[in-house]
Amino acid sequence: MEIFKEPIHYQNPRLCLKVWTFTQHKSDWKPEKSVAPRWHYHKEVEFIMVLDGVHEMHTLNESLTLVPDEVMVVGSNQLHRGYTHPDHDVRYIVLHVDFEPYFDPATMNFSSSFIEALHPLDALNGMFRRNPEASREAGIAIRRIHDEVMRRRHGYEIAVSMLIKSLMLTLIRHDEEGILSSHEKLDAQVLRPVIAHVDENLGERISMTELSRLAGMSYVYFSKYFKSRMGISFTEYVNRKRIAKASRMLAMGDRKVTDIAASVGLENMAHFYEMFRRFNGCTPKQFKSRMRGAAMQDE
Repeated sequence: MEIFKEPIHYQNPRLCLKVWTFTQHKSDWKPEKSVAPRWHYHKEVEFIMVLDGVHEMHTLNESLTLVPDEVMVVGSNQLHRGYTHPDHDVRYIVLHVDFEPYFDPATMNFSSSFIEALHPLDALNGMFRRNPEASREAGIAIRRIHDEVMRRRHGYEIAVSMLIKSLMLTLIRHDEEGILSSHEKLDAQVLRPVIAHVDENLGERISMTELSRLAGMSYVYFSKYFKSRMGISFTEYVNRKRIAKASRMLAMGDRKVTDIAASVGLENMAHFYEMFRRFNGCTPKQFKSRMRGAAMQDE
């Protein structure tokens, strides 16, 4: 099964987003040239809004069929792929966005939720299915972001920034399950280098003592500070990141589970299996079987 990390080229680097309309005509579809869509992932959160036709999206945990005006979200670094139906013309908007530059005093209390410390944003898709008003409001914001970026009128950067925050507010206001929880104010200047260090060193021993020094805090204060700002302990955060990376590696090839566990810094296999089952709801073997089954359906 072919999987790749998709590079997202921002239309305006200062806005940290890309938004585009994709169109496929059923007359262009030829069975002999059709290939199964590839699983892929990227750092940016992805929103899809269907304008016309039918579009199908798959993540590791769900498959959604979207019709006009329906919206879904794919979290950062989450494996996904899309299908268009050969018997429909389809047109849809895709928005890729890195939320971090949009954290300010007004949004900072929700920043740990938008960097998906506890839950991937995919968990909000149930909200979109249950609540058409949430889809409608998110769709309006996505359409307007697309319009501003395409037309690039004077001051469009300000308009886009406001619309991204409007989209964030829509998610927060309609989130009845508390997925986007508010935590104490997060100081991005303090935690940004800490989070970057974790992302870059998942295969190594990650010392909280070293990172507390990086944050300019004592060990004890850093531990309390991190949990109050992120909503989970530092150790839990690191384990979630490690298992997320291990899941992608399991899906991407035939490496041994022991090799993958070691490559994400979890050489104790009992601990690795415990963490994997906790975060994925299944064993690594079950996870690989599920992914292999999805691949065989494409053949």
